[in-house]
Amino acid sequence: MYDFGKFNLFEKLGIEKLRLFGKTGTGKGKARWYLRLSILVFCLFAVIVIYVSNQFLTQRFTDTIRNRAEVRLNSNMNSLISELKGSSFVPQVLARDSDLIAALITNNHALSTARLMSFVDEAGAMTMTLLNRDGRAVAATDRGRLGQNHRNAPYFVAAMRNNQTVYSTYRHPETNAFSLVYSRKVESSNRMLGVIVVEVDAPRLEQSWAGVSDAVFVADSEGMIIMSTEPRWRGLQEAEALALQSAPSAIERAIRMTQAWASLPADAYLQGEAVLRREVRVPHQGWKMVSFTTYASVREKVNGILALEVMGFAILLAIMFWFMSRKTASRLVFFQRESAELRALNRRLQREIAEREKVEKTLEVAEQTIAQSSKLAALGEMSAAVSHELNQPLAAMKTYLAGARLLLQRQRPDEALSSFQRIDDLLGRMGAITRQLKSYARKGEEAFEPVDTRAAVSMALALMEPQLKTRAVNIIRTLPNEPVMIWGDRLRLEQVIINLLRNALDATKKATNPTIEILLVAGDIINLQIRDNGEGIENLAELFEPFYTTKAPGDGTGLGLAISSGIINDMSGRLTARNAVDGGAIFEVQLPVMKQSVAAAE
Repeated sequence: MYDFGKFNLFEKLGIEKLRLFGKTGTGKGKARWYLRLSILVFCLFAVIVIYVSNQFLTQRFTDTIRNRAEVRLNSNMNSLISELKGSSFVPQVLARDSDLIAALITNNHALSTARLMSFVDEAGAMTMTLLNRDGRAVAATDRGRLGQNHRNAPYFVAAMRNNQTVYSTYRHPETNAFSLVYSRKVESSNRMLGVIVVEVDAPRLEQSWAGVSDAVFVADSEGMIIMSTEPRWRGLQEAEALALQSAPSAIERAIRMTQAWASLPADAYLQGEAVLRREVRVPHQGWKMVSFTTYASVREKVNGILALEVMGFAILLAIMFWFMSRKTASRLVFFQRESAELRALNRRLQREIAEREKVEKTLEVAEQTIAQSSKLAALGEMSAAVSHELNQPLAAMKTYLAGARLLLQRQRPDEALSSFQRIDDLLGRMGAITRQLKSYARKGEEAFEPVDTRAAVSMALALMEPQLKTRAVNIIRTLPNEPVMIWGDRLRLEQVIINLLRNALDATKKATNPTIEILLVAGDIINLQIRDNGEGIENLAELFEPFYTTKAPGDGTGLGLAISSGIINDMSGRLTARNAVDGGAIFEVQLPVMKQSVAAAE
């Protein structure tokens, strides 16, 4: 007979422990309320600090952007004035050139164009043109203008009526572009021989402005834009130029409303983005110069500092929880240890009773346990395979989601929709992968079909595009011009190529010039090689064994190459690996070419 009085003892101990827990909870009821109140006050203080920091830093960085914009605008204005002044002296010098005067007198212009071209680099002008007294171009640095008639051009008429260098703004009716022109009459012995025309190199100035500001334009005294980094603005008023953008969509308006807490004092909007406007008067013909600068850098800097503040408050909050819960944790550990000892004693008694009275039942339970363990082991391997196969689409989806969020923050919803479409395609692909994994156990040929190996390589590169963009990897792809057909499973073949590309990408992390070569050759058999310039493979013997990996813990499961080798074997092929002579690793996939009889039957 067994003494079951021990169980009464354990029940009494359990009752005493419950009473102890009850007294502890009642005694510390008020302390818990104080703890919650202190945490609430701390969180409120953190929110106030972050809000004040956001306002202060936004104003400070905005002032910095304004000051820099004014400095750049003054610099651009000075460069424009310097260019205009430098070009204004050139017609005066050329009008006194003896060679040009002699050519106009003798009407022999064989060397006049070469003479003008010798002055172009030194003067820094865009074009120089020599007109005779009839307005015909007899010499020009732009040979396409030779022979053109400029009799009715404003710079020719103004120069003929004036004895000094005159300035004119000429608008080309074909291109809608403006030319800044200085012209001067050429005389000899009080006899008018022709006109020298010098065009200022305005495109070079516009290119230099585009390198330091978002948008810059110069308007004349009537407000018409004659120079601009935006070609569509030329010939328009400022209001008309700013209106050259599509109306904000409903998505853009919603994004602006949700970002109102971080809004900046916008002077204007270009392409839906808030910009800072700065204007300066140009001491020439009543002109003015206007620049627009974005606030994007302000938001990035402020968000970076706010992120550090949030991290600091989170660390402080975690330290507070650790200090306040230290005693509770020690008590919990003590009670858990006591409970573990009691459970161990109880299990030992139950095990003795079960061993003597229910031997047969114990054997049945043991058999069931072994069967269940086998099922769990198989389930674990299947879960690892599913995780490995779905890792690539999930990584691509994460990259597309990050890109979509960035595009939405920059008010570019149309481009963000394309990212969502790609995510939808990847979801469909993940569903196909899970359906495909169901057939791994039976390894049937129900999903086999004619597959173009070139298309499989292109699709694999498309899926790897988000990861390839994050690193500067040189991809060298050599594919035949004709289709390379095999009889197999397209989805599985793409998974093999993605696994090999991913391994090559990881192998080139430490390479100075990371390069991945893809070579597809079709003959009696199809040969696909993927080569990298990494450190090579140390252990080729165990490379295709399950759960063998050279990556750090957490970076790989060791199933990629094992699964890939099994897929290629199912398609009557072979997957091998070797180290290259000049460094790096080469993975080679060999598959049989699809027979013509099979293709005709399909």
